[in-house]
Amino acid sequence: MSRASRVASAGLLALVAARPVDAQQATPGTPSAREIMEKNFFVSKVTTLHLDLSMSLINDRGQRRERRNTTVIKLQPNGVDSRFLVRFSDPPDIAGTALLQVEHSDGDDDLWIYLPALKKARRLVASNKKDSFAGSDFSYADIAIPKVDAYRHVLRGTEQVDEMTCYVIESTPASDAVRSNNGYSRKVTWVRTDNFVETKVEYYDLANRRLKTQRVAQHQPVASQSGKWFALEREMTNHQTGHRTLILATKLDGTTPVRDDVFSVRTLERP
Repeated sequence: MSRASRVASAGLLALVAARPVDAQQATPGTPSAREIMEKNFFVSKVTTLHLDLSMSLINDRGQRRERRNTTVIKLQPNGVDSRFLVRFSDPPDIAGTALLQVEHSDGDDDLWIYLPALKKARRLVASNKKDSFAGSDFSYADIAIPKVDAYRHVLRGTEQVDEMTCYVIESTPASDAVRSNNGYSRKVTWVRTDNFVETKVEYYDLANRRLKTQRVAQHQPVASQSGKWFALEREMTNHQTGHRTLILATKLDGTTPVRDDVFSVRTLERP
């Protein structure tokens, strides 16, 4: 082989090595990036779930503010979309504040917030998804797993996180609307290879600067719901402000039925 041919071959190998791992390059049997994110989406799609949650807001000086809420989740008959009702009970200045989200796989989700001072629910629009949820480092877009096809996914390989082997998935918005409404230029998600639950997510702002990191821990199987998992601990750190939010589940009940009429604006506005 001539020197020119050897140089060309070396360059080609370098380009191949630098390309992301995708469905064509992955080890045989490895799911594609989209398949991984689809499994991640459905592994948390519980039939019903009752939660008691504590939320700690921690500033860059370590000062804490504590909040508590109850959350009820129910899967819709299509097995894809969920309904969420979140109601805060403490401290007094936020008690009664509530959020209702009804997902729609074929369109924009319905999102309503109730503020006791106004005594009326207000419907949020898609552009509100990037806003802070109850003053925390989680946005409205962060509190529910986004639709799989709202992003384009690439498998970047595998890494160890908290002694667990994880697929590393880079996701970029599939449209300008998703990019604008969610406020992210891209996300990187570490998904466990054994059960497809995420362990870490990094979020990048519209200037492609690292904005936030979410760490997910204490993964628990949901009682009586085969193959469904829920994380008891989530911590979101904003790298640009130094602020962070820690959410802990103190109660996890996946067996008690939930009535459909719980997920209504009328219930949302009920004291």
